Amino acid sequence: MHLGWFMNFTRPAWTTPWVSADEARGWTDGDYHVDWIRAMERAKFDFMMLEDSSMVSDGYRGTMDADLKHSLYAPKHDPLVLAPVLARETRHIGIVSTASTSFYPPFLLARSLATIDHLSGGRAGWNIVTSSEDRAAQNFGLDALYEHDSRYDRADEFVEVVEALWNSWGDEALVADRATGTYVDARHVRPIRHEGRFYKVRGPLNTLPSPQRRPVYLQAGGSPRGREFAARHADAIICAAQGVRDMREFRDDIRSRAKGVGRDPDSIKVMYIALPIVAASQSEADRVYEEMRNPSEAAVEVSLGHMGALTEIDFSGVDPDAPLGELETNGHRTTLEKFLALGSTLREATGAWATRYTNPAFVGTPDKVAAAMTEEFDEVGGDGYLITGGGSRKAIAELTDGLVGALADLGRVRRRYEHELFRDNLLDF
Repeated sequence: MHLGWFMNFTRPAWTTPWVSADEARGWTDGDYHVDWIRAMERAKFDFMMLEDSSMVSDGYRGTMDADLKHSLYAPKHDPLVLAPVLARETRHIGIVSTASTSFYPPFLLARSLATIDHLSGGRAGWNIVTSSEDRAAQNFGLDALYEHDSRYDRADEFVEVVEALWNSWGDEALVADRATGTYVDARHVRPIRHEGRFYKVRGPLNTLPSPQRRPVYLQAGGSPRGREFAARHADAIICAAQGVRDMREFRDDIRSRAKGVGRDPDSIKVMYIALPIVAASQSEADRVYEEMRNPSEAAVEVSLGHMGALTEIDFSGVDPDAPLGELETNGHRTTLEKFLALGSTLREATGAWATRYTNPAFVGTPDKVAAAMTEEFDEVGGDGYLITGGGSRKAIAELTDGLVGALADLGRVRRRYEHELFRDNLLDF
């Protein structure tokens, strides 16, 4: 199975006893994330995925208090800038940065990602998002986000533009011929002259072609329009399904959509979000799981702060014990749908939110959890897991050394990287 890890360029789990006061304040130098990705590379993960957002949220009670108190969406630093630091400290693992097609100019992003691909030796990835928060849009000259499906229309054209820019240099452009004094042969570089519905870009790009030509694409759309976009473009898609039936339905749908647009379904890897809870003993893992299932008032506020930011719905005004009813959003529609499915009332849904990615069988010792993940993986049919959680060196070691070590003993993860480029390793099996 393929393995990735979902995280942010933000603070460690600073309220736990496994993070020092100095580290709770000093994570901004990137050293903590360097240690994290080194542990992942030692365990032969496919990639680290750095999520991002561009706001300080006031989606709960109409103030920024909850966001800043619990550091939910701020402070958060720029993953595109962290990526070269991680690249210099690793040799094989993919490094995926999140960047929004709703806010970035295509030329600027194409240039940045090409540069990261060069600096990493062909290990750059792009988590393609369309964003979901009006507060983020208001930092980029908009009053509100574009309508949900139209954001994907823009994203389709955005990808078309950046790919044209990456291909605006031919393979024979760089000659560095001292005899003629020619560094680049202009015959192999051309403007793209794109004039579309949303973008007008002349080109060409002013960077050399990168090792992969384009970064590996990740995408996380769960709506019908999001799945259509992913089937057309993604190398890997992130799936937030719960349960084998839901997981299999998602994977079958993506593979069917890929066939429909003329792609080989095996060229898209479906990565299921998972939060394994691993400990030295079953009783210790059970204790952690029960604490998550019965959240404190602070944990409830954290969950509702996240939901308010992602859906633009302020749940502080909802009776926690009344039926939830129908709710609509122009934000993360799939996230809202999954949240509402967790319970008939807000109290029930919030209580289940923290463990939504934790199959109860994924709670226990490394050997037990590895066996359970293997059984689920075989029943679903592939392709891999995107780990979430962590936040301390102890939690990282429990998964990279404990769980992945047990999976390696079962022969279910790679023992070594076979290729130089991220995409080749992702498509290796």
